[in-house]
Amino acid sequence: MEKVNITVIGAGVVGLAVAYELSKAHKDIVVIEQHHSFGQETSSRNSEVIHAGIYYPTGSFKHKTCIEGKELLYEFLQNNNIVHEKIGKLIVAINKDEVTDLEALLEQGLKNGVSDLKWLNKNEITAIEPNIRAEAAIFSPSTGILDSHSLMKRLAEHFLDSGGTIAYNTQFMVAGKTKDGFELTVEDPDEGTFRFSTRILINSAGLDSDKVSGLLGLNSDEYRLKPCKGDYFRVNLARAKLIKRLVYPVPKHGRAGLGIHATPDLAGGLRLGPDDEYVEKLDYRIDESKKVKFYESVKSFLPFIKQDDLFPDTSGIRPKLQGPGEDFRDYIIRHEAEEGLTGFINLVGIESPGLTACLAIAKIVKKMAGALKE
Repeated sequence: MEKVNITVIGAGVVGLAVAYELSKAHKDIVVIEQHHSFGQETSSRNSEVIHAGIYYPTGSFKHKTCIEGKELLYEFLQNNNIVHEKIGKLIVAINKDEVTDLEALLEQGLKNGVSDLKWLNKNEITAIEPNIRAEAAIFSPSTGILDSHSLMKRLAEHFLDSGGTIAYNTQFMVAGKTKDGFELTVEDPDEGTFRFSTRILINSAGLDSDKVSGLLGLNSDEYRLKPCKGDYFRVNLARAKLIKRLVYPVPKHGRAGLGIHATPDLAGGLRLGPDDEYVEKLDYRIDESKKVKFYESVKSFLPFIKQDDLFPDTSGIRPKLQGPGEDFRDYIIRHEAEEGLTGFINLVGIESPGLTACLAIAKIVKKMAGALKE
C-alpha cells in the first residue's frame, strides 16, 4: 500500500494555505479535492474582503486568526504581485437609534486590537463618501479587497513547486485509524477506488467537513454544520462608481451574517450582499425577486441605488456551526488526539473571516503537525 506523510482533504483557500505552510517544513504531502480545480465552493463565492478583525469575540479563533491573518495576507499578496487594494470600510449607523450599537462595535474593535479605527460624524462621512446617508460611521482603513482566485492559484503553485501533489476529481470515501496514522479510501474517475496510508490527516473539507468528521467517528452535534446561503446582486455600472469604499450596516443581533453590504470590486463594479438563508441542500440559483429585499435593505444608507439597478450576480454557502438565532460559534481547529485520533487535525466551520485568516490558520495547523513525531 502506498504511504504518504500528510494528507489534506480539500483544496479551498484554507486547505491550500495549510498545504503551502506545511510544505515549508515537511515533504510528501498530498491534497485531495473532489472538484476539478481548487476553490470551487465557499472560497470562490464570497465578498473577497480582507477583514480587519472588528466583530469577533476577543480571544476567539476568529478574532486571533483574523488579526494575524490580515497582516500575513497583505504581505503574501504584495510579495506575489496579487491584485488587491486597501480601500477601507465604513460601518454606518443610519439613525440615532443605531449609534449606540455602533459605539459598542467600535469598543469591541479597539478591544480586539484594531487600533486604526476612526469615528466619523455625518459631515466627515459626506466629505469622503458624498453619496452615503448616515448619522455616524466607523472607518476601518485596513479593510481591503483581493482577487481570491489569484491567491489560491499562487498558493497551489508554491505548494506544487515544493514537491507537493494535488489530486483533483478525487472523492474522500472513508478513513480508519491505524497504529501509525490512517488508512484512507478515495475514488477518482481514472483509478477507481483505491487505498493509501497517511501519517497525518487534515480535514479542510469546508461544507463537507462535518461529514469527514463523521466518517472518522466524530458524530456529535458539536461538529454538525448548518449551511447558510448568501446571494449577491450586482449594481448597474453607472451607479457603481458612486462609492469608493466598502459600506456595511450595523450588524443586527441574532442574524447569521453582517448584513447586506456594498462591496466594490477590483474591476470597478459594485455588488450588494450577501443575505443569509439557512438551507438544507447546496443550490446556487438566485431568486431574482429577492432584489426587492436587497433594495429595501440598503436604500436608507445608499439612496442613489434604485430597485431596477440590481440584477442577480452569484451566491455562496457558508459552513456555519451556529444555527438560526443561536449564539456565536467559533471555528473548530483541533488535533483530535483526545478522541483517540492522534494525527487527525480537524478544521470545521471555517467561514468568514476564513479567507482573511487562511495563513494564520495554516500556522496553527503547522504547529500541531510539527508536534507529532515522524
